[in-house]
Amino acid sequence: MLKAKTALVTGSTSGIGLGMARALAGAGANVLLNGFGDGAEIEKLRAGIESEFGVQVAYDNADMTRPDQIEKMITSAEQRFGGIDILVNNAGIQHVAPVDQFPTERWDAIIAINLSSAFHTIRCTLPAMKSRGWGRIVNIASVHGLVASVEKAAYVAAKHGIVGLTKVVALENARSGITCNAICPGWVLTPLVQKQIDARAAAQGISVEEAKVALLSEKQPSVDFVTPEQIGELLLFLCSDAAQQVRGAAWTIDGGWTAQ
Repeated sequence: MLKAKTALVTGSTSGIGLGMARALAGAGANVLLNGFGDGAEIEKLRAGIESEFGVQVAYDNADMTRPDQIEKMITSAEQRFGGIDILVNNAGIQHVAPVDQFPTERWDAIIAINLSSAFHTIRCTLPAMKSRGWGRIVNIASVHGLVASVEKAAYVAAKHGIVGLTKVVALENARSGITCNAICPGWVLTPLVQKQIDARAAAQGISVEEAKVALLSEKQPSVDFVTPEQIGELLLFLCSDAAQQVRGAAWTIDGGWTAQ
């Protein structure tokens, strides 16, 4: 479906980002991975995806808080692959604290990585997309781009900003072959979330399964996790010709969280 296309997925060395990178590679796209982690493990991931799907896979360790490094990454990708056709903004971090106790440096870091980095990748990739007359920009927001939770001021602010940025980019390119949409997941079972479940189980003296149900029951009516693979399949739809008129959407995949 995406043969001869090239995709950049930020924050793709684990979790949701890695699941989406694998989905894109499985559909025939060349992939540029980005994110932090152990160099040897990342190389193993890169080579594994390349071998499994028979596509080109590269890695760039650009720091998403640094506009100069973002620009360099995209220039390098354009030189190597001829351009970025699919941009997936997924890089993100989290910190939890009440507003009046929220460390200012954590606020700045979350806004930089979760919101500003998407602005920089979009502004750098749009010119080449326009010249080719085709592009797919998919921003990974969150249910927290639509609703709020306590003690997540920076994250919620950034994700609401991502949804707004998505709409503006979609409108500015509405008469072109370039679409821009947001995916808004609820709870996704990633290694980070599994740690939260394990910690809850240990703290409350309950089983891991009971801790999982307790976590999900607070917000997600399906009481089941969204998987990175499901998000990857939704991403492929948004990259398809069938989604040509899906523009500026904030598409929830949240087990009913925002239906309440």
